[in-house]
Amino acid sequence: MSHTVIKVENLSKKYTIRHQQNGSYTALRDVLADKARMVGNRMLSALCSLRPAPCALPSAHNPSREDFWALKDVSFEVKQGEVIGIIGRNGAGKSTLLKILSRITEPTTGSVKIKGRVASLLEVGTGFHPELTGRENVYLNGAILGMTKAEIKKKFDEIVAFAEIEKFLDTPVKRYSSGMYVRLAFAVAAHLEPEILIVDEVLAVGDAQFQKKCLGKMGEVAKEGRTVIFVSHNMPSVQNLCSRVLLMQKGLLILSNNPDTVISNYLSSGVNIESSEVDLNLHPGRSRSKEPALKQAWCLNKDNTKFNKIMMGESLRICFRFRSSRAIKCPYFGFGIEDGNGRRIFSLNNLMSPIENNSLKPIDSGVACLEIPCVPLLPGTYFVSLSLVEDNNTWVDFVERAIAFQVQPADVYGSGNIPHSTHGVVYVNGHINFNPENFTIKGSYTN
Repeated sequence: MSHTVIKVENLSKKYTIRHQQNGSYTALRDVLADKARMVGNRMLSALCSLRPAPCALPSAHNPSREDFWALKDVSFEVKQGEVIGIIGRNGAGKSTLLKILSRITEPTTGSVKIKGRVASLLEVGTGFHPELTGRENVYLNGAILGMTKAEIKKKFDEIVAFAEIEKFLDTPVKRYSSGMYVRLAFAVAAHLEPEILIVDEVLAVGDAQFQKKCLGKMGEVAKEGRTVIFVSHNMPSVQNLCSRVLLMQKGLLILSNNPDTVISNYLSSGVNIESSEVDLNLHPGRSRSKEPALKQAWCLNKDNTKFNKIMMGESLRICFRFRSSRAIKCPYFGFGIEDGNGRRIFSLNNLMSPIENNSLKPIDSGVACLEIPCVPLLPGTYFVSLSLVEDNNTWVDFVERAIAFQVQPADVYGSGNIPHSTHGVVYVNGHINFNPENFTIKGSYTN
């Protein structure tokens, strides 16, 4: 029976946020006045402590400071050999949690008990000295992890081969690209046999081939009985790799369950899958925006009625209304469709599929629609992300999973057999022939 290697109890982390006051800078007289006020408060506090009757002190409220709880009362356990995924929106507290587990920062309250050696890959170049070469940093990282020189030497060739940096092994890492940094850092963390491997979204820096390689290595690490904590926004990777997933939201741990259940809950959070029209002004999926320019989104069925349930093969129109405080030059309207597991099915914008007049002047408001004459999707719930971009370069607004629509089963082939979600994601308008009479293959072939 596997034993507990990580035990987190009532973990909280508080940061103090400083807000800039009305002035663009603080004058010397203001600094001196603040210091004098602090001294006066301390003297008054001491005087009050000597008097039997209570006396009032100035308010301690400081409008330039605010307490922010990045984590609030988080508790969970991890067994040996588990692969745990941690998901949530930006700012949910995922990275703060990993930094505490990695002993990079201390919690404000609560406790963390860890049994075993921990290797962490949280940021590009974590634990690397920029002036040292790749070779020297391998030994430095190994020493930090508690490995002996003999142990590091035994794994050295395997680390270098995995990182694919043989040519630059004796080059100072300050000259490495971000991708080279990540390749070497992950290779060190994964190959020096830590009992617990912690990996943040940093793998997104690498190319697709290297990401696949890293995911495979983490799977191997788990099969060896070691524990993996994995934070990612790539839902298919989380689903394929992890045995259990934790969902973070605003510093709280709100769900711990199997990957399918947690990912489905996460993707549908903030989206009313029963509604055909959504107010985007306070949508939790908004990001990258300088202003909330996207206002409403809605779905129209084949009868041009607001309705987000359609049959397979029917037409669908997805629209959003936008309004900006300024004129947007060369606006691009983007639509991205994802399935219930977060896999991107397709994306389309008016750069790929030009608008009919093809000469949009600067505009500050309007309605953009994606029209799909025949939806080629199998039954299920699908999410639509919306974007407004200027000059194909500057993001004006972006709302992730802004609205959802549901595709319901239909006999699209007329055979009486209805395709379902286990057959894939899309269906094709095709047919199968067997031993056709007038069938000719051009070119030579061998029976």
